[in-house]
This record gives sequence, C-alpha cells and structure tokens, in this order.
Amino acid sequence: MSVTKIIEVVGRSKKSSDDAVKNALAEAGSSLRDIKALDVVSVGLRGDDMDEWGALVRISFLVSDVG
Repeated sequence: MSVTKIIEVVGRSKKSSDDAVKNALAEAGSSLRDIKALDVVSVGLRGDDMDEWGALVRISFLVSDVG
C-alpha cells in the first residue's frame, strides 16, 4: 500500500494560464519525487496591468510504501 500527500502550489506566467500550470509543475517537480497527479483548482489574472497569469494547482505525490 502506498501513502500519497497532496499540496497546493501557485504557478505564474506572463504568457498564458497553461504556462502558469506548467511552471507550477516544473517547480514542484524540482523538489518532489513520484508525482502522481495534478489538478487545476483555479486560474486568474493579477498585477497592475492584469498581465500575469496565476494557476493554483493541487499536486499529489507518493510519500512512502507501507507494508
């Protein structure tokens, strides 16, 4: 049996919401192993000129094998 942990992270991009999601995954992937799933919770624009995309994502990853 395996144990999975879920975290929420925010990716940012000036290009697109898809790029913000990819940035979130890339950054999380640099320090997490065994990522099993990514769910996009929300996307939106921010900044003075509303020119920066943000993507809130949930990332599931394997913590350990049990038994």
